Amino acid sequence: MLPAVRLISEAAELAARRHNGMARKGRGNEPYINHLAEVANLLATATDGADAELVAAGWLHDTIEDTDTTREELAERFSGRVASLVVECTDDMSLPKAERRRLQVVDAPKKSAGAKLIKIADKISNIGARIHPDPTAEERGDLVDYTGWAEQVVAGCRGGNPWLDTTFDNMVQRARASL
Repeated sequence: MLPAVRLISEAAELAARRHNGMARKGRGNEPYINHLAEVANLLATATDGADAELVAAGWLHDTIEDTDTTREELAERFSGRVASLVVECTDDMSLPKAERRRLQVVDAPKKSAGAKLIKIADKISNIGARIHPDPTAEERGDLVDYTGWAEQVVAGCRGGNPWLDTTFDNMVQRARASL
């Protein structure tokens, strides 16, 4: 296996290349890589840098879902655990959005400890991206809808990292205060 710094650095590079040109939902044309960096940083902070594979998976958590990256490629380049974590965080994009959302809520409690942490970090980042100064009615509705759903998903992921749980709760409070 790669040394920790290389593992994370190579995961970040692959994520940047595979998501090149993609924009983030919720923040205008902000590059999508900013979301991946935020998720990876939340995981690094939550674990005090002690789990390089988790941080690498944070960088890569959307690569199978959003690009032509495969589980096999991730396992070969990084590790079986990194690949498994990414697969656990991957939605089946052939399903309608409402079904994907329902499955995230149902499946959250069944996920591995690491995948639960990635899910919480992902939801923190995505709620933060939806907080706007002076939001439009549509932005308000999206924030309320997404935050309510994210709370249901995170309810099944809690307990693995108190700092991440508190950071999520604080982000939800911030979101509600912005409405």
